[in-house]
Amino acid sequence: MGRLIKMPVELPAMEIGAMVGDWWEEINESTQWQDGIFYALCGAYALVSAVALIQLIRIELRVPEYGWTTQKVFHLMNFIVNGVRAIVFGFHNQVFAMRPQALVLVLLDLPGLLFFSTYTLLVLFWAEIYHQARSLPTDKLRVVYISVNVAMYFVQVSIWVYLWVDDNSVVELIGKIFIAVVSILAALGFLVYGGRLFFMLRRFPIESKGRRKKLHEVGSVTAICFTCFLIRCFVVFLSAFDADASLDVLDHPVLNLIYYMLVEILPSALVLFILRKLPPKRISAQYHPIC
Repeated sequence: MGRLIKMPVELPAMEIGAMVGDWWEEINESTQWQDGIFYALCGAYALVSAVALIQLIRIELRVPEYGWTTQKVFHLMNFIVNGVRAIVFGFHNQVFAMRPQALVLVLLDLPGLLFFSTYTLLVLFWAEIYHQARSLPTDKLRVVYISVNVAMYFVQVSIWVYLWVDDNSVVELIGKIFIAVVSILAALGFLVYGGRLFFMLRRFPIESKGRRKKLHEVGSVTAICFTCFLIRCFVVFLSAFDADASLDVLDHPVLNLIYYMLVEILPSALVLFILRKLPPKRISAQYHPIC
């Protein structure tokens, strides 16, 4: 008997692309999928916000005698950023229906700016450690951090006000490019100071206490934050020139899910897990650790 030879069934690339496109459009246009995805984002942000608040409370109970250290401010800002995101996505139907459009941009972009301020606190902290270890002056580092943040908020608020008065597509484009530039600056900040601190720790003697743990913390957080800000820069820049990649509309829920999971939810959750260790009960008056 002759053997039956099964011929592989191959779909043309165009048909596969059409099927994927139909699936994507079906989800994007479905109100059930929209609600499900945005409520899922709301729940994820609320969970991360709750974790940050719990960690802040635990730190305060452990070291109540100290004020607002860098570590406490970091967790407080994480709580605020993720809490605001949870509220925005929890009321997504009302948010995306707001007019003028500038108000929608404020609600979507402001948490991103707060996210920048929150995580560049880590860059500031690492820069201070690096400069102290190298016997370099540190007095200007906080001034630079505050100045950069003030300038960023001033420019962004100016863009929002202009769009409120005149919904200009060119100014909206400039606003998105500005967010992309801010994101790449944050990524470079992590790469420069996270990398410097990592290689400085590697030169410590092997028997140094906590060397391996600190290497893991700095290396992991640097990689996570550099990647998330780089992705943010790429996606925001792409959305500035491609309406199909816009994150400011209700009918792109899948893109929103992927984007916010990669650039905020997963990075925040991972960093909070890595920096979960509580400070010791008895510490010096110079205490201001971030990990």
